[in-house]
Amino acid sequence: MSGKNKDEQAILTKLGINQLNAMQQAAHQAISSNNEVILLSPTGTGKTLAFLLPILAGLDRNTEQVQVLILVPSRELAIQIEQVIREMGSGFKTNAVYGGRAGSKDKIDLKHAPAILIGTPGRIADHMRRETVHKDHIKTLVLDEFDKSLEVGFETEMTEIIEALPSVEKKILTSATQKVEIPDFMSISNPERLNFLSDTKSQLKLAMVKSPSKDKLETLEQLLGHIATGSGIIFCNFKDTIQFVSNYLEDSGISHSCFYGGLEQMDRERALIKFRNGSSRLLLATDLAARGIDVPELDFIIHYQLPPKKEEFIHRNGRTARMQSDGAAYLLIGKNERLPDFAEEAEEETISNTSPFSDSEWSTLFISGGRKDKISKGDIAGLFMKQGGLQNGELGTIELKQDCAFVAVPTGKANSLINQLNNSRLKKKKVRISALK
Repeated sequence: MSGKNKDEQAILTKLGINQLNAMQQAAHQAISSNNEVILLSPTGTGKTLAFLLPILAGLDRNTEQVQVLILVPSRELAIQIEQVIREMGSGFKTNAVYGGRAGSKDKIDLKHAPAILIGTPGRIADHMRRETVHKDHIKTLVLDEFDKSLEVGFETEMTEIIEALPSVEKKILTSATQKVEIPDFMSISNPERLNFLSDTKSQLKLAMVKSPSKDKLETLEQLLGHIATGSGIIFCNFKDTIQFVSNYLEDSGISHSCFYGGLEQMDRERALIKFRNGSSRLLLATDLAARGIDVPELDFIIHYQLPPKKEEFIHRNGRTARMQSDGAAYLLIGKNERLPDFAEEAEEETISNTSPFSDSEWSTLFISGGRKDKISKGDIAGLFMKQGGLQNGELGTIELKQDCAFVAVPTGKANSLINQLNNSRLKKKKVRISALK
């Protein structure tokens, strides 16, 4: 590879960002001038972009091996970071590897080494043992949401990986948690610390809603009617509870998506796609959705079950009222249920004037072609607007993957668009178009 790295302003323009926020500016300066940086900042403040910009600026286009390793605690965060780098249009090859992904796909992607490799500790450690990843040119190591990785039991793999890296010069650790110890295996001696956890003022409304029953299902339905509009996450502690609540919402005709660790990776990704593009307004989830996933600003979150720890309570609430915006966190308290100490600031709210929770006016369509077919978002927009006849404002979010794409369209036009556009050609590929259930 040759040529200069892409200009930072060109990247920001491509992302539609006028200027970096205060945290991102401070992180950029710190990472550019220090070899050890610890960045603490709330969920949703843009930490990914904060560490990627200075990293991209320092990459060597003449090196054809992995230069940057980013370790993350979840598949979703790996996919999110990979997507952000692609959207930045840096020109550097990037791949994400993680558990639940076919090993054959990893083998194909890693045949030509990416400049940036993102992955969960277990999968990265496995590749290093198999020697499918060359370690000698990895000079930058990022542990994103590193406290979460330690929490879910990746310490052994992380120790193995870090001890196997001979050439690391720069270490960057990020977290959305204040009270976190830097593990000894990181061998960090004199880091530059940036703490923005108390810097972001939000307008979070914390409300307690009491239920006369233990299962709280009818009260949940009434609360959703009380809220009436917007998008939010309903948090549960267990996947069995999610299924229990999901069955009730389905019987009540309340549209929603589910997101938890026991789901197949494809189902998890598609639940987030629908939630991001607004075709699903409710996400029923475990704490897997409390951080490390790419979802838009939420209007509310509901604690159907309260978490056992204060930290997870904070992370859940951090999904709404971000970056000085308004938002609400509702605590559903059942019969004989005690309010934990960390939630005592919640004020009781009486539910009144309920109506059915409004369903989305958007639906998601699946397209059987993606980046590997040289298809762009512009190609998809052209197909739906020129051949499909959609007007300005009728074409929703387009998400482009390697082998497929997803587009949000008005629900009332979804079936006619499928009938009209199915088996159309995008570039040289004939694509199937169908509804995403």
